[in-house]
Amino acid sequence: MILIALGANLPSRFGDPADTLLAAIEAIEARNIKVLQSSRIWLTAPVPFDADQDWYHNSVIAVETNLSPLDLLQRMFDIEVEFGRVRDKKNEPRVLDLDLIAYHDEIIVDGERLILPHPRMHERLFVLKPLQDINENWVHPKSGQNVDMMLRHCSKDQQAKPIEELGEMAQDD
Repeated sequence: MILIALGANLPSRFGDPADTLLAAIEAIEARNIKVLQSSRIWLTAPVPFDADQDWYHNSVIAVETNLSPLDLLQRMFDIEVEFGRVRDKKNEPRVLDLDLIAYHDEIIVDGERLILPHPRMHERLFVLKPLQDINENWVHPKSGQNVDMMLRHCSKDQQAKPIEELGEMAQDD
């Protein structure tokens, strides 16, 4: 299973953050990356928490592609730029954030550019709650923990609530 996390907390030319996530999924599909499953959109507090920052809209999609992990990552960066993403500083508000979370069961470390599975996914409620929507039995290839186990170890100060379904895509495991 190839997993991509999507997030946004600023409006874009596509509309509010939820609309931006839907448009990003269309942009992913337009690049010959087949979306197999998608989570609900979750409203999540910024991590680290910042009371002055708008909450994020997050989702996770499972995709199928023949692209290598690095080529897929590059397509994701291209989409972020197309949507107006500017990378000035860490943890800043953004119109779109696309993260490659997992590429099948591969463990990859290619410097700082690509680390799979994503090195902080297991501690991020904004990734785990949407992932639970599409595959609650998914197992982290490095730790051997399933989604429920990782959720139990998440910091209790993180907050997330579902706000809507993403399209009419399949929800089967």
